[in-house]
Amino acid sequence: MLGGGRALLMQVAHPLVAAGVVAHSDYRENPWERLERTMSAVWTIVFGNRAEADRVAARVRSLHGKVQGRIPEQMGPFPAGTRYSAADPALMMWVHATLVDTALLVYRGWIGPLSDRDRETYYQEMKTLARALGTPAAVIPPTFGDFHLYMEERLASEEITVTGAARDVLESVVHPPLPLPLRPAWEPLNLITASLLPEKLREQYGLGWGTLRGALVLGSSHVVRRVVPFVPSSLRAVPPARRDHIRPPAHGGIN
Repeated sequence: MLGGGRALLMQVAHPLVAAGVVAHSDYRENPWERLERTMSAVWTIVFGNRAEADRVAARVRSLHGKVQGRIPEQMGPFPAGTRYSAADPALMMWVHATLVDTALLVYRGWIGPLSDRDRETYYQEMKTLARALGTPAAVIPPTFGDFHLYMEERLASEEITVTGAARDVLESVVHPPLPLPLRPAWEPLNLITASLLPEKLREQYGLGWGTLRGALVLGSSHVVRRVVPFVPSSLRAVPPARRDHIRPPAHGGIN
C-alpha cells in the first residue's frame, strides 16, 4: 500500500491512460472508494478461488470496455483526436507493469531483498492477473529480465511524460480529502511516493527532493524492516490472504 500513489502516478504518466482516468473515473470525488475497488479486485483474483476470480475479472473487463474516447488536445506526443481505450493491449500492459514494478520496489525497500528466483516467480505469477484482466499474452514480456528491459525502454520513451491531466491526478494523490487534523499524517506518504518515482517523472511532477528527504525515507525503510517480522500475520497480511490455506512467510508477509 505504500506504493499506491506511486503506481497511480506512473500509470497516468502515459497521456492516454491519464485521459481515460480523468474522463471516466471518480478519483476526485471518491478516491478511497476507487482505491478499495481496485485493491479488492486484485486481491480477489490473487487469493480467491477460481469462480471468485473469474467473476471479478469479468466485471473489470466489462468496465474497461466502456472507457474509450478521443483526447481533446495534444497530450505529450499524441495529437488532439488520438483515440484511447482501456482495452488497448499496450495501455493494459503499461498499467499492469506499474503494479508489478511498484510492488517489487516497495518490498525491496521496506521488507527485504528478494532473490532472482523470487522475483522471477512473482513476475510469472502476476502474469495470471494480467491475463485475467484482459491483457493479451503477446504483449507481456516473457521473463522478468525482459520486463526490466521493457520498463527501461518505456521510461526512456517520449510516450511516458507528465501532462496537465496527470498533474490533476497528482493533486488527488498528495491532497486527498481528509479531515483537517489528519492531513499532516499524510505528508510522510507523499515523501515516500516522491522517493519511489523515477527521477524523470519526479521532476516533471514538480515533486521536490534532496539529501534530507532521501535520508528520512531511508530511515523509515530501516525501521519498518526491523519491525515487520514481529508484527502478527493477522495485522501484516491483507484479509483475503488470511484464509486457512495461505500462510504469510516468516520474513515479512504479504503486503
